[in-house]
Amino acid sequence: MSKHGRILVAMSGGIDSSLASVLLHEQGYEVIGMTMKTWDYASSGGTKKETGCCSLDSINDARTIAVELGFPHYILDIRNEFGDYVIDHFTGEYLEGRTPNPCVLCNTHIKWDALLRRADRLDCEFIATGHYANLREENNRFVVSKGIDAWKDQSYVLWGVSQESLARTKLPLGNLHKSEIREMAKERGFMDLVNKSESYEICFVPDNDYRGFLKRRLPELEGQVAGGNYVLQDGSVVGKHEGYPFYTIGQRKGLGIALGYPVFVTEIRKETNEVVLGRDKELERNGMFVSKLNLQKYARIESPIETITKVRYKHDGAPALITQVEDDRIKVRFHESVSAIAPGQAAVFYEGDDVVGGGWISKSFKEE
Repeated sequence: MSKHGRILVAMSGGIDSSLASVLLHEQGYEVIGMTMKTWDYASSGGTKKETGCCSLDSINDARTIAVELGFPHYILDIRNEFGDYVIDHFTGEYLEGRTPNPCVLCNTHIKWDALLRRADRLDCEFIATGHYANLREENNRFVVSKGIDAWKDQSYVLWGVSQESLARTKLPLGNLHKSEIREMAKERGFMDLVNKSESYEICFVPDNDYRGFLKRRLPELEGQVAGGNYVLQDGSVVGKHEGYPFYTIGQRKGLGIALGYPVFVTEIRKETNEVVLGRDKELERNGMFVSKLNLQKYARIESPIETITKVRYKHDGAPALITQVEDDRIKVRFHESVSAIAPGQAAVFYEGDDVVGGGWISKSFKEE
């Protein structure tokens, strides 16, 4: 009989999720490991060697840990669910002129649901992951908060996890630094994990070329959108682009145009197949609307509150007043302008270290 009960651990084969399973095993949980197969690199048409959480090597690395510690390990094939939901959303957002965040979508809508369904079948009370974040209960609600390792904190990607899912979740790495995890792996003799490189790419775009992926996924796309106009804010045409889905707000490199000064993509106009260019100052906005909300700390934002709001994963966050203007819509008013707010990206609201909630950026604006 285990000390704490049975727990299903998501194991990607990397050092973080592997050490999460090791630590829970040592704490007395009855651990069951599970590696999710989300994607076949061969079907992506990319040119790089298969790496990352879906590769055969990663699956074998996860299984090796399980065998060494004596707990079961399973492979869960969710390629159909992943493709139908995450990849269709990814391509659909670019076709709408937005910039998607598939990793957030996968974490919160695919992996958690898939894990919990399998946890029920295996009589596991809890699930666990190797995310660097903390989780606590306050006022009968479960709240994700930042991990103590500021560089590795992954609370941003967990804003969309539901209350029901958080109630059954353990995050064993939240109070540890990455350097401590590496030392723990060394002490336990897992040198292959210590020396393993980490992947920061989108798993189904292994060469980091999302344009190429879109062209392979939607071969008819180029004929439909190629040859649109680059325009300035005043509407003047300054060149031709490859098609609006192949650009993102804030992009500077790969534009294929020289105007004698640095220019960035400041707006994407799907209806007219126009990509608006401008100087860096023209990227600045002081407000946005966020929809498709998931609130964690509160059931509803009853009155405006001050937050630190992040508009992308590596954004430091900026002070902002947020107001829930509809059941599924929040207005964000930054105290100072923020650059390159991209519709389609996730916005996450913080009070101190706590995740108030988050949603998807639908529109940015600039008010005087």
